[in-house]
Amino acid sequence: MNLACGRRLLDLSSPKIMGILNTTPDSFSDGGALYEQGNLNSSIALKKAEQMLAEGAALIDVGGESTRPGAAPVSLQEELDRVVGIVEIIAARLDVIISVDTSKPEVMRAAAAAGAGFINDVRALQWPGALEAASQLDLPICLMHKQGEPGDMQTNPSYRHVDREVRDFFYDSIQRCRSYGISAQRLVLDPGFGFGKTDAHNLDLFKALPQFADIGCPLLVGISRKSMIGRLLERELAERLPGSLGFGLVAIQRGAKILRVHDVAASRDIVKVYELTC
Repeated sequence: MNLACGRRLLDLSSPKIMGILNTTPDSFSDGGALYEQGNLNSSIALKKAEQMLAEGAALIDVGGESTRPGAAPVSLQEELDRVVGIVEIIAARLDVIISVDTSKPEVMRAAAAAGAGFINDVRALQWPGALEAASQLDLPICLMHKQGEPGDMQTNPSYRHVDREVRDFFYDSIQRCRSYGISAQRLVLDPGFGFGKTDAHNLDLFKALPQFADIGCPLLVGISRKSMIGRLLERELAERLPGSLGFGLVAIQRGAKILRVHDVAASRDIVKVYELTC
């Protein structure tokens, strides 16, 4: 299937790579990587975006608020300052689909006006005004499941049946979107690995990926460098690439159409292996 992302089409007949461009100073893996002397540097951000595009990214996901466990929220103005200018620069220079990783309707609108063609919302359009903004912008939206907020989501995550609850959340979210005129053909689903889940919950969700794919919306999986890989494989942050690639390959084998990653070139290689052998 194709997703209309503004002026560009995203062809999901084969899995695609979404490269992560965090414009934050505090994200868990690459926080501050785009900063120089404490200030966000647009030239560094553009070079990183160029590198990811050259390595095979079909989308670049620009995020101005860290959602790592324990992260504090940022103000609307701070997020706008971190996101909109970078989106505008990338849109003017590169032929790539830009995703904006935000839950705030004001950021969605401003980023879309600057050239973003995809909305990636970890709160699944649940913030006030987000559904209305998404409906008016007419862009694809990724709806992610999470339990709690970043500040407390890993305190004591609890489910009776995590796979059923996430599946029900997806159906409910799709229905909410339809009530605002957002068709299921514009929606992408993300189980939210590590967002209010224990390692056991995350593994159960991996087993359930084929069920989520059967819902009919493309699946996005973000597992890159996450702490569950460190715990399960006993690896420090700098040692998590092999585990990230292993989980990524399993994800696309089980129906994922978009992998959200830090390491684009290596992740593109596993997609190529999948395409050669499937």
